[in-house]
Amino acid sequence: MPTSLTIGRVSKATDCKVQTIRYYEDIGLIPPPDRSGGNQRVYEPRHVERIRFIRHARELGFSLTAIRDLLSLSDNPQHSCEAADMIAREQLVEVKHRIGRLQSLKTELERMIDQCSGGKVSDCRVIEVLSDHNECVSDHGSATT
Repeated sequence: MPTSLTIGRVSKATDCKVQTIRYYEDIGLIPPPDRSGGNQRVYEPRHVERIRFIRHARELGFSLTAIRDLLSLSDNPQHSCEAADMIAREQLVEVKHRIGRLQSLKTELERMIDQCSGGKVSDCRVIEVLSDHNECVSDHGSATT
């Protein structure tokens, strides 16, 4: 990998959109790159590594706050990994919670579909249940939380 990269090359190398790279820079997740004589951003391999770290953490569902904390920890490799372990454990709890909500949603959707007679919308169980949360069997929570 070349030692200096344009934002386009970093985007390709990390499979991360240019706007996202700029956003990560703006919020301080990646250090600002040097600038060329023409004021173009000039990235280094360390930027690529950091963006790959961020993308992988995002794929695993970590929040930007948790990623910031993990990056801070990775910048101090001599420290104990206890804090990183705790962050990962908290993420696992959240993932298990989301899985439980999704399983509840799946059950409710299957029940709604099974009860639908396929007749007219006026008699549609899907529409009826969606119109009144009290018609749900389970407390599946809000899908937007």
